[in-house]
Amino acid sequence: MAGTLMDEAGVVPWRKEFGRVASLDWSQCSAVESVPGKVSGAWVLRGTRMPVSAIFENIEAGANIDDLMEWFDGLDRGQVKAVIEFAARSLDKTPAYAP
Repeated sequence: MAGTLMDEAGVVPWRKEFGRVASLDWSQCSAVESVPGKVSGAWVLRGTRMPVSAIFENIEAGANIDDLMEWFDGLDRGQVKAVIEFAARSLDKTPAYAP
């Protein structure tokens, strides 16, 4: 499927890491914001009410960026890509703590 966010084996690369996506330091991603009283303070794409978590939930369900752009009015493709790339870079980093 063209434009898919899956690897060659058909697996979403961060699927096994999905639980860690929510615990990333989103304050370091300029494409998102958390505003008290806006979507209960959840991290959303800046200037929207689209929760970051919804992006990854849809990707996990098999959506791609083109799908997201079609389904959700007002999204900026660059913001969506920035969020995905931020998560990918963050998940590639070695944790600063030893479990």
